Amino acid sequence: MRGRWTLDDRLEQILREVPFEVPPGTRSITVRLAYDRSKGVLDLGCGSPYGFRGWSGGARDEYTITAEWATPGYLPGELEAGVWQVWLRLHRIPPEGLDYTLDIDFGPVARPVAAPAPPMERPPRRDIPDVEGLRWWAGDFHAHTVHSDGVLTVPELAALAAGRGLDFLAVTDHNTVSHHPELAAVRGITLLPGQEVTTDRGHANVFGDVGWVDFREPADRWAERGLMSINHPLGGDCAWLLPLAKERPRVAEVWHSGWWDRRWGAPLAWAEAWRDDVIAIGGSDFHREGSDGLPGAPTTWVLAEDPAAAFDAVQAGRTAISAGPDAPVLLRLGADLLALDADGLVLVRPDGRRQVVRGERVHLPAGPGLHRLETHENEVMALCG
Repeated sequence: MRGRWTLDDRLEQILREVPFEVPPGTRSITVRLAYDRSKGVLDLGCGSPYGFRGWSGGARDEYTITAEWATPGYLPGELEAGVWQVWLRLHRIPPEGLDYTLDIDFGPVARPVAAPAPPMERPPRRDIPDVEGLRWWAGDFHAHTVHSDGVLTVPELAALAAGRGLDFLAVTDHNTVSHHPELAAVRGITLLPGQEVTTDRGHANVFGDVGWVDFREPADRWAERGLMSINHPLGGDCAWLLPLAKERPRVAEVWHSGWWDRRWGAPLAWAEAWRDDVIAIGGSDFHREGSDGLPGAPTTWVLAEDPAAAFDAVQAGRTAISAGPDAPVLLRLGADLLALDADGLVLVRPDGRRQVVRGERVHLPAGPGLHRLETHENEVMALCG
């Protein structure tokens, strides 16, 4: 099939469905998309007569679905006879238009050979006291794999995160849940299910094994599915611009790896304007080394019984954020704050009062609200809710 999308097409309806007929007895479906990537971007996905079958956005130009396996980002299973759709989101269309070709093949394909899982090694945990039977665990709430636009498999990502000292990692591939079945098989680090619901006007993580969240629906509907965070709300061309008719989500990715200069106070100002009881979390948004942050840059700490209870801890507001697993950190220990490896930094209280931290392991009285550690140049080094 050949066609041409125009800028008028994009403005009229950004997501298009190109139908094709799947005959009874089909064993595999392969879709190949071709267009000039130097001129625009077409995001790719798939729907069956019974709904969602996969999404890869602009990361892939080809996918295969069979009963037993599928390209990462897509769901294996029965290939129902009837009308399927190639989903095309007209992400970037130039004024002169964009020609495209779709090739759909029902012929047999060879299953790819899975790479062996890398060894799992992690450094010793930091010496942080328990709080009434709970422990502070180090993790990251935003990371990607080959199931969307990342380059590592789930086991490879897990090994990297564990090697950096993380206890848990939320795997949040874009607009898909095809990675979820792989998470429980990993040992050595707790992998938590999530989905980054991705649109041209904002991204949000919906956490938990809650099924596929339809990015075509209003953002209020996403929040009904489970715990939701607003991602990188000031993030360039993916800043949060979506309307919310109902209550604003309380959880927000206040600290994102794109916060390159942490003397820039806009993320904190946004959080205060968003709502007065915001729960701050952090996310590396890891895709590949050399891009975004490594897992744990920043690190979100949760106070929980175990890492598997991280989402419950976030819901309760028991979070803190540091620049990395070994960076200075500010944690609540009951009615006190523990400033760890923070000698010479400045504690900033919610009411604006400031004091210098003297020592590498200092206990300080805590109050309600968001506390932070800064350098003498006002660079944020740690946050504590």
